[in-house]
Amino acid sequence: MRALHVPAAGQAPVLGELPTPQAGDGQVLVQVKAASLNGIDNAIVAGLIADLMPHEYPLVVGRDAAGIVAAVGAGVAHVEPGDAVIGHVLLAPPVQAGTIAEYAVLPAAAVTAKPPELDDVTAAAIPLAGTAALTAVDAIDPKPGQVVLVNGAGGGVGSYAVQLLAARGVTVVATGTAPDADRLIRLGAATVVDYTAGDVAARVRAAHPDGVDALIELAAFTVDSSPLAAVHRGGQVASATGIPDEKSLEAAGLTGTHIVSAPVREVIAALAEQVAAGTLTADVGTVLPLDAAVEGFGLLAGRRARGKIVITVGD
Repeated sequence: MRALHVPAAGQAPVLGELPTPQAGDGQVLVQVKAASLNGIDNAIVAGLIADLMPHEYPLVVGRDAAGIVAAVGAGVAHVEPGDAVIGHVLLAPPVQAGTIAEYAVLPAAAVTAKPPELDDVTAAAIPLAGTAALTAVDAIDPKPGQVVLVNGAGGGVGSYAVQLLAARGVTVVATGTAPDADRLIRLGAATVVDYTAGDVAARVRAAHPDGVDALIELAAFTVDSSPLAAVHRGGQVASATGIPDEKSLEAAGLTGTHIVSAPVREVIAALAEQVAAGTLTADVGTVLPLDAAVEGFGLLAGRRARGKIVITVGD
Protein backbone atom coordinates (compact mmCIF):
# COMPACT_ATOMS: atom_id res chain seq x y z
CA MET A 1 0.00 0.00 0.00
CA ARG A 2 1.04 3.64 -0.41
CA ALA A 3 1.59 5.47 2.85
CA LEU A 4 3.07 8.75 4.04
CA HIS A 5 5.69 7.60 6.50
CA VAL A 6 8.89 8.49 8.32
CA PRO A 7 11.43 5.83 7.27
CA ALA A 8 13.73 6.31 10.28
CA ALA A 9 14.25 8.65 13.21
CA GLY A 10 15.26 12.13 12.10
CA GLN A 11 14.16 11.66 8.50
CA ALA A 12 11.51 13.63 6.64
CA PRO A 13 8.20 11.95 5.77
CA VAL A 14 8.00 10.36 2.32
CA LEU A 15 5.25 8.75 0.28
CA GLY A 16 6.12 5.17 -0.54
CA GLU A 17 5.11 1.52 -0.49
CA LEU A 18 4.69 -0.35 2.79
CA PRO A 19 3.10 -3.72 3.60
CA THR A 20 -0.63 -3.54 4.25
CA PRO A 21 -1.21 -3.95 8.00
CA GLN A 22 -3.47 -6.61 9.49
CA ALA A 23 -6.18 -6.18 12.12
CA GLY A 24 -5.24 -7.74 15.45
CA ASP A 25 -7.43 -8.38 18.45
CA GLY A 26 -9.61 -5.37 19.22
CA GLN A 27 -8.56 -3.60 16.01
CA VAL A 28 -10.21 -2.49 12.78
CA LEU A 29 -8.53 -2.42 9.37
CA VAL A 30 -9.89 0.54 7.41
CA GLN A 31 -9.52 1.25 3.71
CA VAL A 32 -8.88 4.95 4.08
CA LYS A 33 -10.79 7.44 1.96
CA ALA A 34 -9.69 10.60 3.75
CA ALA A 35 -7.39 11.48 6.65
CA SER A 36 -6.72 14.76 8.42
CA LEU A 37 -3.58 16.40 9.74
CA ASN A 38 -3.22 17.68 13.30
CA GLY A 39 -0.51 19.50 15.22
CA ILE A 40 0.51 16.24 16.89
CA ASP A 41 1.55 14.91 13.46
CA ASN A 42 4.17 17.66 13.10
CA ALA A 43 5.36 16.91 16.63
CA ILE A 44 5.73 13.20 15.88
CA VAL A 45 7.56 13.84 12.60
CA ALA A 46 9.92 16.25 14.36
CA GLY A 47 10.63 13.70 17.10
CA LEU A 48 9.33 16.04 19.80
CA ILE A 49 7.62 13.30 21.79
CA ALA A 50 10.14 10.52 21.15
CA ASP A 51 11.51 10.90 24.68
CA LEU A 52 8.01 10.52 26.12
CA MET A 53 6.85 7.53 24.12
CA PRO A 54 8.82 4.96 22.08
CA HIS A 55 8.57 5.21 18.28
CA GLU A 56 8.99 2.38 15.78
CA TYR A 57 9.88 2.81 12.12
CA PRO A 58 8.75 3.03 9.41
CA LEU A 59 6.21 5.25 11.16
CA VAL A 60 3.02 6.11 9.28
CA VAL A 61 1.83 9.68 9.80
CA GLY A 62 -1.73 10.73 10.68
CA ARG A 63 -4.23 9.98 13.46
CA ASP A 64 -7.73 10.62 12.00
CA ALA A 65 -9.46 8.75 9.18
CA ALA A 66 -12.72 8.08 7.38
CA GLY A 67 -13.17 5.06 5.17
CA ILE A 68 -14.55 1.57 4.77
CA VAL A 69 -13.97 -1.34 7.13
CA ALA A 70 -11.82 -3.94 5.33
CA ALA A 71 -11.46 -6.40 8.23
CA VAL A 72 -11.95 -6.63 11.98
CA GLY A 73 -9.99 -8.46 14.64
CA ALA A 74 -11.26 -10.73 17.38
CA GLY A 75 -13.56 -9.06 19.87
CA VAL A 76 -14.87 -6.37 17.50
CA ALA A 77 -18.64 -6.52 17.13
CA HIS A 78 -19.87 -2.94 16.63
CA VAL A 79 -18.60 -2.60 13.04
CA GLU A 80 -18.06 -5.12 10.25
CA PRO A 81 -16.44 -5.24 6.79
CA GLY A 82 -18.14 -2.89 4.37
CA ASP A 83 -19.23 -0.36 7.00
CA ALA A 84 -18.45 3.31 6.45
CA VAL A 85 -16.64 4.55 9.55
CA ILE A 86 -14.79 7.40 11.22
CA GLY A 87 -11.88 6.66 13.51
CA HIS A 88 -8.71 7.71 15.24
CA VAL A 89 -5.39 6.12 16.14
CA LEU A 90 -5.14 6.75 19.86
CA LEU A 91 -1.70 7.83 21.00
CA ALA A 92 -0.15 4.83 22.72
CA PRO A 93 3.26 3.17 22.68
CA PRO A 94 4.81 2.29 20.38
CA VAL A 95 4.00 5.16 18.01
CA GLN A 96 4.00 3.62 14.54
CA ALA A 97 0.51 3.16 13.08
CA GLY A 98 -1.03 6.05 11.16
CA THR A 99 -3.84 6.96 8.79
CA ILE A 100 -2.36 8.81 5.81
CA ALA A 101 -2.19 5.57 3.89
CA GLU A 102 -4.37 3.40 1.70
CA TYR A 103 -5.05 1.16 4.70
CA ALA A 104 -4.82 1.84 8.43
CA VAL A 105 -5.28 -0.20 11.59
CA LEU A 106 -7.28 1.63 14.26
CA PRO A 107 -8.23 0.56 17.79
CA ALA A 108 -11.88 -0.50 17.87
CA ALA A 109 -12.40 1.77 20.87
CA ALA A 110 -11.89 4.77 18.55
CA VAL A 111 -13.93 3.64 15.52
CA THR A 112 -17.59 4.53 14.99
CA ALA A 113 -20.10 4.40 12.15
CA LYS A 114 -20.05 7.40 9.84
CA PRO A 115 -23.42 9.14 9.53
CA PRO A 116 -24.57 8.76 5.91
CA GLU A 117 -25.05 12.54 5.62
CA LEU A 118 -21.29 13.11 5.95
CA ASP A 119 -18.79 12.82 3.12
CA ASP A 120 -15.39 11.34 3.90
CA VAL A 121 -13.50 14.65 3.87
CA THR A 122 -15.87 16.19 6.40
CA ALA A 123 -15.86 13.07 8.58
CA ALA A 124 -12.07 12.83 8.67
CA ALA A 125 -11.87 16.39 10.00
CA ILE A 126 -13.78 15.57 13.18
CA PRO A 127 -12.05 13.18 15.63
CA LEU A 128 -8.99 14.78 17.22
CA ALA A 129 -9.71 18.46 16.66
CA GLY A 130 -13.35 18.15 17.66
CA THR A 131 -12.53 16.17 20.78
CA ALA A 132 -9.74 18.55 21.81
CA ALA A 133 -12.06 21.53 21.45
CA LEU A 134 -14.81 19.83 23.44
CA THR A 135 -12.33 18.86 26.16
CA ALA A 136 -11.07 22.44 26.43
CA VAL A 137 -14.56 23.90 26.60
CA ASP A 138 -15.65 21.36 29.21
CA ALA A 139 -12.52 22.14 31.24
CA ILE A 140 -13.45 25.80 31.69
CA ASP A 141 -17.19 25.00 31.95
CA PRO A 142 -18.30 28.44 30.78
CA LYS A 143 -21.67 29.92 31.68
CA PRO A 144 -23.98 31.87 29.36
CA GLY A 145 -22.96 35.50 29.22
CA GLN A 146 -19.32 34.92 30.07
CA VAL A 147 -16.52 36.08 27.78
CA VAL A 148 -13.89 33.57 26.60
CA LEU A 149 -10.75 34.28 24.59
CA VAL A 150 -9.66 31.56 22.14
CA ASN A 151 -6.00 32.06 21.25
CA GLY A 152 -5.29 30.21 18.00
CA ALA A 153 -8.90 30.17 16.85
CA GLY A 154 -8.03 30.01 13.16
CA GLY A 155 -6.90 26.38 13.15
CA GLY A 156 -8.80 23.13 13.31
CA VAL A 157 -9.26 22.92 17.09
CA GLY A 158 -10.01 26.62 17.36
CA SER A 159 -12.74 26.52 14.74
CA TYR A 160 -14.58 23.87 16.76
CA ALA A 161 -13.95 25.65 20.08
CA VAL A 162 -15.48 28.88 18.79
CA GLN A 163 -18.65 27.06 17.78
CA LEU A 164 -18.96 25.00 20.95
CA LEU A 165 -18.53 28.10 23.12
CA ALA A 166 -21.04 30.14 21.12
CA ALA A 167 -23.56 27.30 21.42
CA ARG A 168 -23.33 27.66 25.21
CA GLY A 169 -24.21 31.35 25.09
CA VAL A 170 -20.64 32.55 25.52
CA THR A 171 -19.26 35.76 24.00
CA VAL A 172 -16.25 34.50 22.04
CA VAL A 173 -13.17 36.64 21.40
CA ALA A 174 -11.04 34.85 18.83
CA THR A 175 -7.48 35.50 17.69
CA GLY A 176 -6.67 35.09 14.03
CA THR A 177 -5.40 37.05 11.07
CA ALA A 178 -7.39 39.55 9.04
CA PRO A 179 -8.34 36.92 6.42
CA ASP A 180 -9.69 34.73 9.25
CA ALA A 181 -12.13 37.31 10.59
CA ASP A 182 -15.21 36.74 8.44
CA ARG A 183 -14.91 32.96 8.74
CA LEU A 184 -14.54 33.03 12.52
CA ILE A 185 -17.45 35.42 12.94
CA ARG A 186 -19.60 33.10 10.82
CA LEU A 187 -18.60 30.27 13.16
CA GLY A 188 -19.75 32.24 16.20
CA ALA A 189 -17.00 34.64 17.32
CA ALA A 190 -18.22 38.02 18.51
CA THR A 191 -14.92 39.71 17.68
CA VAL A 192 -11.62 38.71 16.08
CA VAL A 193 -8.30 40.11 17.28
CA ASP A 194 -5.49 40.08 14.70
CA TYR A 195 -2.55 38.61 16.59
CA THR A 196 -0.12 39.97 13.98
CA ALA A 197 -1.10 43.58 14.73
CA GLY A 198 0.21 44.02 18.26
CA ASP A 199 -0.30 43.02 21.88
CA VAL A 200 -3.35 40.71 21.99
CA ALA A 201 -3.93 40.98 25.74
CA ALA A 202 -3.83 44.79 25.67
CA ARG A 203 -6.34 44.99 22.84
CA VAL A 204 -8.66 42.49 24.51
CA ARG A 205 -8.47 44.50 27.75
CA ALA A 206 -9.29 47.67 25.83
CA ALA A 207 -12.57 46.08 24.79
CA HIS A 208 -13.12 44.22 28.09
CA PRO A 209 -11.52 46.38 30.82
CA ASP A 210 -12.44 43.95 33.59
CA GLY A 211 -10.80 41.09 31.70
CA VAL A 212 -12.27 38.00 30.08
CA ASP A 213 -13.49 35.09 32.16
CA ALA A 214 -11.36 32.38 30.58
CA LEU A 215 -8.73 31.59 27.97
CA ILE A 216 -8.49 28.57 25.71
CA GLU A 217 -4.82 28.47 24.69
CA LEU A 218 -4.17 26.68 21.40
CA ALA A 219 -1.22 28.59 19.97
CA ALA A 220 1.34 29.84 22.49
CA PHE A 221 4.44 27.81 23.30
CA THR A 222 5.99 30.39 25.62
CA VAL A 223 4.44 32.19 28.56
CA ASP A 224 5.35 35.57 27.08
CA SER A 225 3.39 34.84 23.91
CA SER A 226 0.23 33.74 25.74
CA PRO A 227 -2.32 36.53 26.40
CA LEU A 228 -2.75 35.66 30.08
CA ALA A 229 -3.08 39.31 31.00
CA ALA A 230 -6.42 39.40 29.18
CA VAL A 231 -7.98 37.14 31.85
CA HIS A 232 -9.20 38.64 35.11
CA ARG A 233 -7.84 37.28 38.39
CA GLY A 234 -9.77 34.21 39.39
CA GLY A 235 -10.30 33.28 35.74
CA GLN A 236 -9.54 29.98 34.08
CA VAL A 237 -7.20 28.67 31.39
CA ALA A 238 -7.44 25.47 29.37
CA SER A 239 -4.29 24.83 27.35
CA ALA A 240 -3.49 22.36 24.59
CA THR A 241 0.13 23.51 24.36
CA GLY A 242 1.37 23.03 27.91
CA ILE A 243 1.61 26.79 28.33
CA PRO A 244 1.21 28.43 30.82
CA ASP A 245 2.82 26.43 33.61
CA GLU A 246 1.55 26.27 37.18
CA LYS A 247 3.93 29.00 38.38
CA SER A 248 2.74 31.43 35.71
CA LEU A 249 -0.90 30.66 36.43
CA GLU A 250 -0.41 31.24 40.14
CA ALA A 251 1.38 34.54 39.54
CA ALA A 252 -1.51 35.72 37.38
CA GLY A 253 -4.12 34.61 39.92
CA LEU A 254 -5.57 32.04 37.54
CA THR A 255 -6.44 28.35 37.64
CA GLY A 256 -5.77 26.10 34.70
CA THR A 257 -5.86 22.71 33.04
CA HIS A 258 -3.61 21.16 30.42
CA ILE A 259 -6.01 19.20 28.27
CA VAL A 260 -5.44 15.71 26.90
CA SER A 261 -7.68 14.70 24.01
CA ALA A 262 -8.99 11.12 23.86
CA PRO A 263 -11.16 10.67 20.73
CA VAL A 264 -12.91 7.45 21.72
CA ARG A 265 -15.82 6.29 19.62
CA GLU A 266 -18.59 7.62 21.89
CA VAL A 267 -17.17 11.15 21.67
CA ILE A 268 -16.49 10.94 17.93
CA ALA A 269 -20.02 9.64 17.31
CA ALA A 270 -21.64 12.49 19.25
CA LEU A 271 -19.60 15.12 17.41
CA ALA A 272 -20.30 13.49 14.04
CA GLU A 273 -24.04 13.52 14.73
CA GLN A 274 -23.85 17.25 15.46
CA VAL A 275 -22.03 17.85 12.18
CA ALA A 276 -24.54 15.68 10.32
CA ALA A 277 -27.40 17.64 11.91
CA GLY A 278 -25.86 20.96 10.89
CA THR A 279 -25.42 22.24 14.45
CA LEU A 280 -21.62 21.99 14.22
CA THR A 281 -19.40 22.71 11.22
CA ALA A 282 -16.31 20.73 10.30
CA ASP A 283 -14.36 23.72 9.04
CA VAL A 284 -12.17 22.22 6.31
CA GLY A 285 -9.87 24.84 4.85
CA THR A 286 -7.47 22.76 2.75
CA VAL A 287 -7.92 19.47 0.87
CA LEU A 288 -4.83 17.82 -0.61
CA PRO A 289 -4.41 14.59 -2.55
CA LEU A 290 -2.18 11.89 -1.09
CA ASP A 291 0.60 12.79 -3.55
CA ALA A 292 0.74 16.31 -2.07
CA ALA A 293 0.20 15.38 1.59
CA VAL A 294 3.64 16.64 2.66
CA GLU A 295 2.55 20.18 1.79
CA GLY A 296 0.16 20.06 4.73
CA PHE A 297 3.04 19.94 7.20
CA GLY A 298 4.32 23.26 5.93
CA LEU A 299 0.90 24.84 6.42
CA LEU A 300 0.78 23.58 10.00
CA ALA A 301 4.34 24.58 10.85
CA GLY A 302 3.90 28.05 9.39
CA ARG A 303 0.57 28.58 11.19
CA ARG A 304 -1.00 29.10 7.77
CA ALA A 305 -3.73 26.49 8.18
CA ARG A 306 -7.24 27.90 8.22
CA GLY A 307 -9.51 25.26 9.64
CA LYS A 308 -8.69 21.61 9.06
CA ILE A 309 -6.28 20.11 6.53
CA VAL A 310 -7.63 16.90 4.99
CA ILE A 311 -5.81 14.43 2.74
CA THR A 312 -7.86 12.47 0.21
CA VAL A 313 -6.56 8.94 -0.18
CA GLY A 314 -9.12 6.89 -2.13
CA ASP A 315 -12.08 7.46 -4.41
